[in-house]
Amino acid sequence: MRARLQFQPQAGERKTAAGAIALAAVFAAALFALAMPSAVLAADIKAGEQKAQVCAACHGPGGKSANPMYPILAGQPAQFTSTALFEFREGKRKNAQMSPMAANLSNADLNDLAAYFAAQPAPPPLRQTTPANVAAGRDLTVKNACIACHGAKLLGQQQMPRIAGQFQDYLRAQLTGFKAGTRADMDGTMSSAAQGLSPQDIDVLADYLSGLPTQ
Repeated sequence: MRARLQFQPQAGERKTAAGAIALAAVFAAALFALAMPSAVLAADIKAGEQKAQVCAACHGPGGKSANPMYPILAGQPAQFTSTALFEFREGKRKNAQMSPMAANLSNADLNDLAAYFAAQPAPPPLRQTTPANVAAGRDLTVKNACIACHGAKLLGQQQMPRIAGQFQDYLRAQLTGFKAGTRADMDGTMSSAAQGLSPQDIDVLADYLSGLPTQ
């Protein structure tokens, strides 16, 4: 049985206060995140494989992107992928390519896609960390509590993405966006964590994380 979560307002319902709209969006996202574990368990991986065919143009077959413009989706926690797609669909995150792709996805679609990509083995890292950044990068992940959310090996858990072995340029862009406040952040955790990072720290982290094992 597929989970179908409905957060859209009833037809004709209008909210004119910006604060009420923002609060409703946060509440909906929170409900979605809480419901995700059971919803993903009910997802259809085979259906997700069919639905993911269109994703391959950018993210590669099975979500194993070879283009640093597009993140690797293979091996990402299902709850992370579902939540990210939900944010694109609801306009919490905006991207010229992803926003229209997610606009018409149902909750079942989100869950099926997430389950499929989670079931694909993550490819090994495509590069090695610069030797000078190995110790510095490791220290930054501890100092900034990266391992507390993303796991001891930074392979992701629940709604937290696997950042080990992700593309260096993509990681740099996301961290820079969090620091600048231009990257959507559901609960503000990443935006807060990025404030103490210097541009050099971001470069070191992106280099270090992109070279980590993905298994």
